[in-house]
Amino acid sequence: MKENKTSILIVDDAPDTLEILQRNLSAQGYLVFTAGSVVEAIKFLEATSVDLVITDLKMPKVSGLDLVRHVRENMRDTEIMMITGYATVEGAVEAIKTGAEEYLSKPFTDEELVEAVKRSVEKLHARRAAESEPPQKMTGPAGLLGESAGMREVFKAITKAATTSATVLITGESGTGKELVARAIHYGSPRVSAPFVPVNCGGIPEELFESELFGHVKGAFTGASESRAGFFQTADGGTIFLDEVSEMRSSLQVKLLRVLQDKEVFMVGASKSRKVNVRILTATNKDLHALVGKGAFREDFYFRLSVITIAVPPLRERGDDILLLVRHFASKFAREAGKQTPNFTDKALRALRSYSWPGNVRELENLMQRLVIMTEEKTLDVPDLPSLMRFAVSAENGLNRTLTEIETEHIQNVLAGVGGNKTRAAEILGIDRKTLRQKLKNAQKGN
Repeated sequence: MKENKTSILIVDDAPDTLEILQRNLSAQGYLVFTAGSVVEAIKFLEATSVDLVITDLKMPKVSGLDLVRHVRENMRDTEIMMITGYATVEGAVEAIKTGAEEYLSKPFTDEELVEAVKRSVEKLHARRAAESEPPQKMTGPAGLLGESAGMREVFKAITKAATTSATVLITGESGTGKELVARAIHYGSPRVSAPFVPVNCGGIPEELFESELFGHVKGAFTGASESRAGFFQTADGGTIFLDEVSEMRSSLQVKLLRVLQDKEVFMVGASKSRKVNVRILTATNKDLHALVGKGAFREDFYFRLSVITIAVPPLRERGDDILLLVRHFASKFAREAGKQTPNFTDKALRALRSYSWPGNVRELENLMQRLVIMTEEKTLDVPDLPSLMRFAVSAENGLNRTLTEIETEHIQNVLAGVGGNKTRAAEILGIDRKTLRQKLKNAQKGN
């Protein structure tokens, strides 16, 4: 088994119990130490730091609760787990109030022990990730932050794409950071000293699209009192980033396809083309391949755009990256506000970690900014979080709710994640605005 660097101190006055627990946890790859009393354990901890203390409750002279208090008061970076053969509700409550994160009653199986230890270690890692100082060096290019497997694949793809001039299609949900990926490709490429020009295809009126992209000459249309360069001329020598490329109408796709093939653009009203040296990066939150199948997007254009494809994972699939980003954004906004960076309780971190984040990194960033500005507490807990996150904690794994209740909760979460934007929420949910309005209306009636 792969060596696990997590260290554990087991404290129990029964030698047989110590031997069994040490053998079982050592087999899992943990580095295990033992102590036969609380006094012996405290002496050991004064000389050696460990990640997790597992202690029996009932021991001669000094009890396990006293050890829990000692560790909590002196060793914040250590988790505690209580085991006992005298399990009572009162004992469990007291152990948890004193500071034990896990409470395991004897007799327990090997599997129950391993799972309890795993949960304790995960809580410790989560707290360390959230409370660590923001990294001096970001783990990814151009300021991208993440250590999850999905983001490591994105970083590798960025590095490879930056060395070529091929077109790149960046896919992912809204708020995942697709423009940051595009910027990372540009700033890692030989074009770094030339312009990076981002264009939101969904924000340009259809009748102005061609003029905005390619420019126009004087007199090309009513109101064209002078010639004006388009985004492609502005980006000459550098990179143009076409976000929400799925919103581009078919006739413009044809013209852009010609730009990709001939490296020339026709200004609106011009009789001659102009050479441009521009690399094209595109992004979409829709499935272009599916749109091609429906005839809603040109197949030849799709293949020219997707020479390299980079899929940015949603935040809910990035694991402890959520906690790294919590700390990063909390520190950033605290510095801007001239405040101390807030800490988060373990319960708050678990709520943030388990939330679905329909608005992805953008939603998390907005939440951290709001918490830093609006909250004066040095340590933030679950009640400081938005209500939909608090409810997610209490209702977690609830199996007594109707399908309608679950659907309504999900719709409300998505709406909250996109700032109430019903059009964007409908896209994420895979329904039209009319259906969304009806579902919200039905939910209000049900209340």
